[in-house]
Amino acid sequence: MKNMQGADIEKLDREFVWHPFTQMSDWEKERNILIERGEGVYLYDIYGNKYIDGVSSLWVNVHGHNNPELNSALKEQLDKISHSTLLGLANVPSAVLAEKLIEIAPKNLKKVFYSDSGSTSVEIAVKVAFQYFRQKGPAYKNKKKIIAATSAYHGDTLGSVSVGGIELFHSIYKPLLFETVRITYPYCYRCPFNLKHPDCGLYCAKEAEKIIKVHAEESCALIIEPMLQGASGMITMPAGYMKKIERACKDNGILLILDEVATGFGRTGEMFAAFHEDISPDAMCMAKGITGGYLPMAATLFTQEIYDGFLGNYQDNKTFFHGHTYTGNQLASACAVKSLEMFKKYGLLNKMKPVIARFNELLKDFGQLENIGDIRNIGLTAGIELVKDKETKEPFEAGKRIGHKVVLNARERGVIIRPLGDVVVVMPPLVIDESTLETLMSAIYDSVKAAVQN
Repeated sequence: MKNMQGADIEKLDREFVWHPFTQMSDWEKERNILIERGEGVYLYDIYGNKYIDGVSSLWVNVHGHNNPELNSALKEQLDKISHSTLLGLANVPSAVLAEKLIEIAPKNLKKVFYSDSGSTSVEIAVKVAFQYFRQKGPAYKNKKKIIAATSAYHGDTLGSVSVGGIELFHSIYKPLLFETVRITYPYCYRCPFNLKHPDCGLYCAKEAEKIIKVHAEESCALIIEPMLQGASGMITMPAGYMKKIERACKDNGILLILDEVATGFGRTGEMFAAFHEDISPDAMCMAKGITGGYLPMAATLFTQEIYDGFLGNYQDNKTFFHGHTYTGNQLASACAVKSLEMFKKYGLLNKMKPVIARFNELLKDFGQLENIGDIRNIGLTAGIELVKDKETKEPFEAGKRIGHKVVLNARERGVIIRPLGDVVVVMPPLVIDESTLETLMSAIYDSVKAAVQN
């Protein structure tokens, strides 16, 4: 690879690589960026061009690229062993990591089941919830369904797609999916009940409570993205909604699964979004930032009660027959352990507070632009919704691809971001400093302005 030129690499990519969530006919027409290396909050392409990583390489980068401490932890583990199975064996870093995850998670969670992606962490939670009630006794035989939110995104495997609710992504697979019960996720800017927050009194939560109660006898669990629904458009949850959902689940004997794949590990300003309203889930899914952005890894955490429901004699067949080849991988576990140590060592959550405050100030400037419909943010994460008409909230025609134009404009200004339709997503690495953040936001501002004017 050392002797290959940039044009050669581009040719290989175009000829052989099928990119995710990408219309490849568009890819082949545009000049695309091939990343060669990273340093701190910056990415460098094969031609040496420098870009601010404005989306943390899809939510995952926490401590910056090419971090010396994470590099060292990875190399140290590599000199010992890179992988051995967790099926029938244990290993050092995954055991150490499990303790550290339990220490920082909601206090009622006591057991860790590893996997390798956000999708698989959700699959595990859903399968465990179903099997838990199947093994609980005949009185619970009807508790088979999962309750999920409208416009939810929980991953791309069939189980996680079944509980997902984004028509664009999921509708084509409906013949393959299991049926779910839906509650309304609060989208205050485009309220499906045509109400205004806070005058609405959290009407959507009241409706959700009714649905949960009606379907309690046939439902084993409810899964939800707490405080921030990511892929649907960075939709932030109004205060109090999550607590009401938690209460409804507890009152009706339904397990509460929090999908913290995107919101975990400091992204919302707390270690986990659950802490914003002191939520105690029965299961929690985590991935993305768990290794600091170094290696694929996921974990699903459970209460002791759920874990105990799978204990018995071998012939009872209460075992959870599920696992992945790289479950609890040593290299990923070592990176995750070091990442959590760095959170504590550098007081990252506290260090982020002034940066988040500055982020909030910079976002307000976008409200001055004519085509900004809504700005939604929590922690160091934001979605800027672009509309054709600010007064009526009329969206742009889909064919205009305004969000995509913003992305292309940003690249010319040295910034990598990715849209969700016409919602511009901003979520830089957690270690970004205020000066670089200002540069990032200025570039995005100018990119939005240029896109909507053309």
